[in-house]
Amino acid sequence: TEDPQRKLILLKYLDGNYTNYMPERARFHMVDFSLEILNTSREDRQLHEYIVSKGPEEKVWQIQLEVYEPVSHPSIQILGWALANGSCAITLNCTAERGDNVSYSWSSRDTSTLGFCSRNGSLLHLSYPLQNASIACVCTASNPVSRQVVPFNSSTCSYEQGGKSPAVHPALPSLPVPTRALQE
Repeated sequence: TEDPQRKLILLKYLDGNYTNYMPERARFHMVDFSLEILNTSREDRQLHEYIVSKGPEEKVWQIQLEVYEPVSHPSIQILGWALANGSCAITLNCTAERGDNVSYSWSSRDTSTLGFCSRNGSLLHLSYPLQNASIACVCTASNPVSRQVVPFNSSTCSYEQGGKSPAVHPALPSLPVPTRALQE
């Protein structure tokens, strides 16, 4: 024989009256018949049931509650760069330290550089002719509850930089940087 299924009941409503069994966790709004779960946390991420009983009949709705931590402000790291055949090639990585189910995308605010910056994912392999003095790309880190944007403006790709290791974007001086150059 199976053990009986146990359910935690937040609220019961019967004949115009309700009993809130957990007032510190839930608030019932009679005006629109909504239930507000207070101080949500990741532990609230579960299947909830809404049951309406009328006589011998019962209607059950199952509602999957998702709880997400908002995305923190992302940072951009230069993983490597190379100068070859009159072009500059840079590999960028965009990351957010916090947030659940974070997705990344790259875009451009400048219509002349749209093709260079369009990409889904945290990595962007950027290759552009040296005539383009500067390329402005934007990384967006998002999840269902928040969205953060950080810009990247390419600096000059010159022979002066040849002996130096890649660096973090100037606005983000404190991040560690791998010292790997791109191979073409």
